[in-house]
Amino acid sequence: MRSLVLAILIAQPVAAESLVATRTIRAQSVIAPDDLTLVDAKVPDALTDPAQAVGQQARITIYAGRPLRLADLGPASVVDRNQVVPLVYLAGGLAITTEGRALARGAEGDVIRVINLGSRTTVSGRVGPDGTVYVGVEN
Repeated sequence: MRSLVLAILIAQPVAAESLVATRTIRAQSVIAPDDLTLVDAKVPDALTDPAQAVGQQARITIYAGRPLRLADLGPASVVDRNQVVPLVYLAGGLAITTEGRALARGAEGDVIRVINLGSRTTVSGRVGPDGTVYVGVEN
């Protein structure tokens, strides 16, 4: 009798939840808590915890009722394309600061190309948390 009860408990379907969009989320929009809801369905590759998505930026347009996948989200950008940004060159104790124009969007830690507005030279640098782009830094 005990094995029959155990077999019945094991055979029960396991309830799973998946995160889906409550409205259409445009690409490059930051995900807010009211943009998502949990549904009682197991969708392959769908996120299950709202904390994984809130504050992230949509890489593609996500339509209402569609599941949210980790591949569709990324960190929020702090630098937009064509934005004028502080450009800082660091080497040893030397720090040179100028202005540059970002040639791509970038989140903190991303490497983007920037044109130095003074010399018209294109350089690559790492985006800092405040939107400053650092070049010449070994990370």
